[in-house]
Amino acid sequence: MINQPAQIFTPAERISSFKPYFFARLEPKIQDLKRNGMDVIRLDMGSPDLPPADFIIKKLSTSINDPHAHGYTPFGGTLQFKQAVADYYLHRFNVNVDPSTQVISLIGSKEGLFGFGQVLTNPGDYNLITDPCYPVYQATATIAGGKIHFLPLTEQNDYMPDLDGIPEEVLNKAKILWLNYPNNPTGAIATESFLNKAVQFAKKYTIAIAYDAPYTDVCFDGYKAPSILQIPGAMDVCVEFNSLSKTYNMAGWRIGMAVGNPELIRYLLTYKSQIDSSILRGILDAGTTALTGDQSWIIERNQIYCERRNVVLDYLNQLGIKVNKPLAGLYVWFKLPDKLADDVSFCDSLLLETGVSLTPGSVYGEQGKGYVRICLATPIEQIKKAMDRFSNWVTRKLHS
Repeated sequence: MINQPAQIFTPAERISSFKPYFFARLEPKIQDLKRNGMDVIRLDMGSPDLPPADFIIKKLSTSINDPHAHGYTPFGGTLQFKQAVADYYLHRFNVNVDPSTQVISLIGSKEGLFGFGQVLTNPGDYNLITDPCYPVYQATATIAGGKIHFLPLTEQNDYMPDLDGIPEEVLNKAKILWLNYPNNPTGAIATESFLNKAVQFAKKYTIAIAYDAPYTDVCFDGYKAPSILQIPGAMDVCVEFNSLSKTYNMAGWRIGMAVGNPELIRYLLTYKSQIDSSILRGILDAGTTALTGDQSWIIERNQIYCERRNVVLDYLNQLGIKVNKPLAGLYVWFKLPDKLADDVSFCDSLLLETGVSLTPGSVYGEQGKGYVRICLATPIEQIKKAMDRFSNWVTRKLHS
């Protein structure tokens, strides 16, 4: 056995209270179970299991074989990629953006979201953060020394925050409003009237909106998700963070984009220029091809997710668990029966006893307690197998 050295270094106070990201902690637990012979089925992390379209992969291969394609690329991405983003926004949302001042590439939208909190938040400033939420919103505000005012998302308010209930003393020191639709983890969608209200609210109080939108092209049942930049006046106060991870099944490629207010984009680019040196040209070239190439394959891909969603919903309904049918995203979000309401204990026991890995709702905030998220990024036969185990296990627990 290797002896671990005694701790002699202390972390910076701003990160001393942080634990590793939930999925980083989950991974070694799952690997231990597998080594001990457990058949683990993962319905937890939102990592697409399907590949990008062939023409995207072919473009990466072609670009990488160019001997001149391995040096540094421009900060914020190549002009070709930024123009492709602008073209995508025009064709998909009818939104005109200037690729030279209103678009930058990101090493996945997660790093852009974190950077945005850093460039706007001073110690003592408030971030208005929905609860539940993607954890990076809270992390960047905390590391920047900001304060957080949580905006509860509940079934009763259709998972849209009450902007009218924010105290005036908070509004006077608020810098960022974090919004995410289609929503992770709840699967909720935003109405046009809410987005209009959010933009007017932000303009009134001079608050920047960070709009996290990686699921806008993962939609079902005829639903078509909007961009907040379609809303009149949004460009004055908004930056939208989008990603090729979910739309084009390119999560491991780490490529995304920030689009919006040029002043805010410039701040983010300045920050990024201190910590990264852009993205491999082959990935930028493939991203350009993904955004500008044939989009019809996405319809078929979404139908696969839709079929998986329906399987999960059928099992939950048969158990008598009430659940809203999500119209977008990769997740099904549901409330546990009262007898099994401890979501962390529920997911831990389910994993250890059945090999089915789900995500406890409390990972995403206080309002997530008692809820569980099921991810659809697993082949349908595996989902059926997992839901059989889940259903049998839950039935035993409820009647024990």
